Amino acid sequence: MLIKILGTGCAKCQRLEQLTREVVAELGLTADFEHVREMDKIMAYPIMSTPALVIDEEVKSSGHIPGKDEIAGWLKQN
Repeated sequence: MLIKILGTGCAKCQRLEQLTREVVAELGLTADFEHVREMDKIMAYPIMSTPALVIDEEVKSSGHIPGKDEIAGWLKQN
C-alpha cells in the first residue's frame, strides 16, 4: 500500500502524516509513505486544498485532517 501526504510541510500536513502512521501501526498494516511537497506534483491530483491524503493513488481527503476512525476505514478498504 502506498500512502501519500500532499502538502508543503505545514503543521497540518505533518499532523495528517503522524495520524495516518499511527493508524497503520494500530491496524498492523504495512505501507510505504511519501510526502509530496512539490506544488506541480500536488496539482496533478484533483484537490483544491492541502493537506490531502492519497491511498494507492485515490484521493481520500483534502483540506482537512480526518479522524483516526475515518482513516482506519479507508485503510481497511484497501
